Amino acid sequence: MKVALFDEEHEKDLEKEVNRFLSSIDDEQLVDIKFSVAASCDSGGEQVYCFSAMVMYRP
Repeated sequence: MKVALFDEEHEKDLEKEVNRFLSSIDDEQLVDIKFSVAASCDSGGEQVYCFSAMVMYRP
């Protein structure tokens, strides 16, 4: 079992990167995908988002 980790500031960027990775493996290799969103404020009070995914697959 292996994992591929993805971390982007915008959800569409994460979607693009995960889809690119998924297109490089066979459907039978995919085990699971975990998704997470985190938000915080920077020193200027602006919200910063972190969209993350972990793809578990069989090599």
